[in-house]
Amino acid sequence: MAIGAMIHTFTVQLADVDRGVYDELALRAARHPSETDAYMVTRVLAYCLEYEEGIRFGEGISSTDEPAVVVRDLTGAVAAWIEVGAPDAERLHYASKLGGRTRVYTHRDPVKLLASWEGKTIHRSDAIVLRSFDAGFVDAAAALIERRNALTVSVTEGHLYLELNGASLSTAVHEHALP
Repeated sequence: MAIGAMIHTFTVQLADVDRGVYDELALRAARHPSETDAYMVTRVLAYCLEYEEGIRFGEGISSTDEPAVVVRDLTGAVAAWIEVGAPDAERLHYASKLGGRTRVYTHRDPVKLLASWEGKTIHRSDAIVLRSFDAGFVDAAAALIERRNALTVSVTEGHLYLELNGASLSTAVHEHALP
């Protein structure tokens, strides 16, 4: 019998000063058995940092038709395709053709990820943004994850301040241009 996804809940206080977004969120993130805690933390952070009307988690790693996080407008069209981890160039090429904005949030080494895309055809690569965090930040946050989580996310001047289950962490949010 296959093991099912584990549901993690997050009560989030979001204060993104850089974008003028302030809200309280109740998130349920299903973590597939093959998904690491670091990936799930990055997915939740991507959701918070891209939060706007129409945002939701994608269908999961088993779905090739959706990203980890997606924003749809009122007509159902994709307004933002938000990947997590290390998507291949072909997937970014497809995402960028859908319209809207394309973002990638990674918990991996961004230099290696950018190198993997070098020389590949990616539609509107100059408009795609890769975001990463300081080394060790995501792993430290992943170590604090429980089934039920209290999360405070504050962003100001490109710096992320995170309080997760009573522990405080911070990181710069790095933006990288695609090759």
